[in-house]
Formats: sequence, structure tokens, C-alpha cells
Amino acid sequence: MVSNSVSFQTTDSLVQAVYNAAEDKARHNLVQFAGRRVLIEGGEYPNLWLETQPMGGEMYAKRDPEAAYNNIDLFMRAADSKGMMPGMISYIDGVYREHHNFIQGYCFPVHALNLYYLLNLDRDYLLRLYEALRRYDAWLWASRESDGDGCLEAWCPCDTGEDYASKFFGAPHFWESRNPPHSHEYHFPRASMDLMGYSYDGRRTLAQVSALLGNGEEAYWSAQAEEIKRKIRSYLWREERHACFDRDENGAWLEILTHNNLRVMYHGAFSQEMADDFIRYHLVNPEEFWTPMPLPSTAVNDPLFRNIPENNWSGQPEGLTYQRTIRALENYRHHAEIPLLGNHLLRAIGTEGFFSQQFDPFTGEISRKNNPTGDYGPTLLACLEYISRMYGVHRQFDEIWWGAYHGGHDCSYTQRYGETTCCIGQRGGQAEGFVNGVSVFRVSAGCRVETTLAGKVLRVTNISAGAQIQRLETEGKCISQLLEPNQALVRTASGDFAPDRSVPFTLPEPERA
Repeated sequence: MVSNSVSFQTTDSLVQAVYNAAEDKARHNLVQFAGRRVLIEGGEYPNLWLETQPMGGEMYAKRDPEAAYNNIDLFMRAADSKGMMPGMISYIDGVYREHHNFIQGYCFPVHALNLYYLLNLDRDYLLRLYEALRRYDAWLWASRESDGDGCLEAWCPCDTGEDYASKFFGAPHFWESRNPPHSHEYHFPRASMDLMGYSYDGRRTLAQVSALLGNGEEAYWSAQAEEIKRKIRSYLWREERHACFDRDENGAWLEILTHNNLRVMYHGAFSQEMADDFIRYHLVNPEEFWTPMPLPSTAVNDPLFRNIPENNWSGQPEGLTYQRTIRALENYRHHAEIPLLGNHLLRAIGTEGFFSQQFDPFTGEISRKNNPTGDYGPTLLACLEYISRMYGVHRQFDEIWWGAYHGGHDCSYTQRYGETTCCIGQRGGQAEGFVNGVSVFRVSAGCRVETTLAGKVLRVTNISAGAQIQRLETEGKCISQLLEPNQALVRTASGDFAPDRSVPFTLPEPERA
């Protein structure tokens, strides 16, 4: 297996303190599960959940490929006879258990595929992944679609992993019957944007795996994924409200504005227009989701918002939401919003380095009620990932993404992927990227650079909060272009660079001070 590692130094004392603490506490979450090293969720949760740990393991592949592989391989191997992967895997007092009585989210497909690239895995891995994704998608449709309307349903809170959320009206966590609940009190079964996102993500990844395998199924799975996307728009999206809403047991709208729209974006199941609208009208709205500490689970002006500091998805911003939101925004090239959220998260953690599960949306105060040790994995991994996007290096499939956010401090970030070393350094408002010690680009700070593995620049995006003249030097060329936030210089077929102004940006009012 390849050997990966990360190092990061910055003159920003806050960012360095958070980075150092996250690195240290992440190592505390490495444990042995029946003889295999894994990365557990951390905090008071010493287990592996399908909603967090395949994603968390893949993110940690930058540092520990073995744990990353085990975090994904264990779930594939634990699928039952019908194809359901367990919602949780535990190893307590020497007893290893696979829990198939609940779903608990599905942050798995794209992370399992990216692991193929990160660890240089073989065709056998792709074949196993294809079968695992195919069987899980079949299980979803056989087990969570009771009325034939073409929309998957949530049957209990654990189907989406939102513990104690007020939108479930006190419903029991689990539903273990093969028959759907029929509850007017709890509004189950409910047509679910989350579960439709699960299927879309799995089907889109099946198309990508099919292309790699050359098995002739790419077009089929792409069409199946698009069918999900069309159903979400026609059945769960409200054009007049610019957001998705679930439907109750009778097909009526559940008028609750939730962060789950970001989850659907994480799964990639919105169109570009839908994502743009949700961000413009809701995400950056200080009366809804852009609170002093952004990303509450329920819009703060919604009647069902609750500011509860214990483990509760009724309102307080969650570290897991920050973790998922990176991909949610990247799927739609809303890159300039990522540093804004990253800065909020890093400031909330502070130099104490206490990685809480939840935060007060109005004060940013960390909650210690259900995480006294301060090593909650999704939050600390989110911090490391925001730092990688803002100041460092991230590999996604066959591309390298480089962060050159202008934080006002000098920094250096080095990522080793097996035999390849990528380094980006920033000094005095300029950043330079190197592959195996060879300079491949220079840019003005305040941008994100996307390259091939060899360092050929494909796109440079302005990720600062205001317009700036972006200067790019690469392959003997020097290009200067005024770019608005989220606008990019894109390599054309001729090898030149042209501006792409297709992705909008709305600066949240609280960030304008």
C-alpha cells in the first residue's frame, strides 16, 4: 500500500494551533477493530457509522492509507444478503458487530471511488465496489419505496442520522419492520430528499466505476441517476421557495426549511440552477442559515428550530455538516464560500483545539455536553479539510486541487502521495506550486488552482470575497484577468486560458463588515 503524509506550517498562530491539535487528536481516533486499524468517529462515539467513517477514512487517506482502506472495505464486506451495508460497525469489549437494523446515512460512494485513485488500487477493488454499490441501490428501492410513486422514503430518524431532530416530532429512532410505518403523529413514511440523494450518489458513482471497468453499463447508470435528479426537482423542489422539502405520509409538504438541502448538494443531486438558488436565497441569509456561527440544522427562523446543546439535529450547527458542506459547494463550483465557512469553523475551535460536535449558532460557543474530550472526528477532519482547500493540496480522482487563499500570512503545505510530492507555498501575497520539486505555477493569492497529476493547470478560480486581478504564470505564459468571486480562468482546447463567469457569488451580509 502507498505511503502518504502531510505537513503544514503557517505564520497564522490560530490556524497552526487548530491544525496541530486536529492532527494530534485524529491519531487518538485510530484504534484496532478485530485486528484492523480504523479511524473511529471519536468523541463519545467509539464506532464506525456509514454516514461518517467511510468519508472520514477517505479524508484521512492523506495521512494513513491503511486506516482509510479499512474504513471502507469493512462496510463493503459487511453487506448482508440483500445488499444492505450496516448503519454501524462496533467493536466493544472484544465483540465485533455489524448493525443492519438502521441506515444512518450513506456518505460512501464517491469516497470509496476516490480511494481507488488515492491508494492506486486494482481492478478487483473496482469490481467489488461496483457490486457493493449496485446491491445497496437495489436494497434501497426494495426497502424504502412503499407506495410506487418513484420517491424513496425515510421511515425513522436513523434513516437520515438526525438524532432527536424536532422535524421528526419525537418519533422512535429505529424502525426494524420490513413493512413501512403508518404514523400521522410522526409523518412516516415521508418522501425524503436525503434518501433520493443516496440513490443518486450511488448511481452516478456506478456510472463512473462502469467507465473505468469498461463493462458497458456507464450509460445505463448515468440515465438511472438522471431519473433521480428529475424526480427530486419535480416532486421535492419548490420553485417559489428555492429549496427542497420532504413530503409527509399523505404526500403533503412538510414545511420545514432544513440544512438537508446541503446534503442533497453533497450527493450532487441538485442542478446547478437549484444549487445557485438555494445558496443565494437561503444559505447566505442571516435570518436562516448564515447565523454568526453558520450552518444550523434547521433555519433559525423556522418554527421547529431548537437551540439544544446536547446531541440534537434540531438547530445547532454540526461538525458533520461542516464536513459535508465542502463537497456540497465543490460539486457546484461555489469555491469562494468555502473559506468563509472555514474561517468561522477555525475561529470557533480556537487555540484551545477543542473539537466539539455542535456549536451555538448565535454565539459560536462550543458544546461540551456530549463530547467532553474534544476529539469529535467529523469536526477535526473538517478543520483539516478546510485547511487543505484554503492553503494546501487535495487529490480528487485524476486531479490535484491547490488552495492559495489569501489569509494574510505566509504558509507552506506539503502532501506526499506515494512517490509524488506536491507542495504549495505562499509568501507576500503570491503562491507557487511544485510537483516533485519542480515549479508548475505561480498565482496571486486568493485563488484555487486545479491541475493534472503532473501539474498542468486546468483552472484557476477566485476564492476571495471580492473581485481581484488574478495573475497566473505557467508553462512560460503569463495571464492577468479580473475575476469576480467564483469566476475562473479555464484552459481551452487550444491551450489558452479564457474566463468562465458562470457561477454566481453572493457575499453574506454579516461578512461585509
